[in-house]
Amino acid sequence: MKLKPLVEPGPELTESDRERFARHLPIPELGEVAQRRLRAARICVVGAGGLGSPALLYLAAAGI
Repeated sequence: MKLKPLVEPGPELTESDRERFARHLPIPELGEVAQRRLRAARICVVGAGGLGSPALLYLAAAGI
């Protein structure tokens, strides 16, 4: 069963975005639409202690 995405794709990627995500775009699961969804995603992390601190780093690295 495939789940519906939680975030609609954001605006088109700029040329600098395409350069930044050049290694991700060829991957089917992480193509342009997925990158646009990541750019449109918002998240709130309450507390940046033992679990929140690494989570914030991983989320930032993912582009959220």
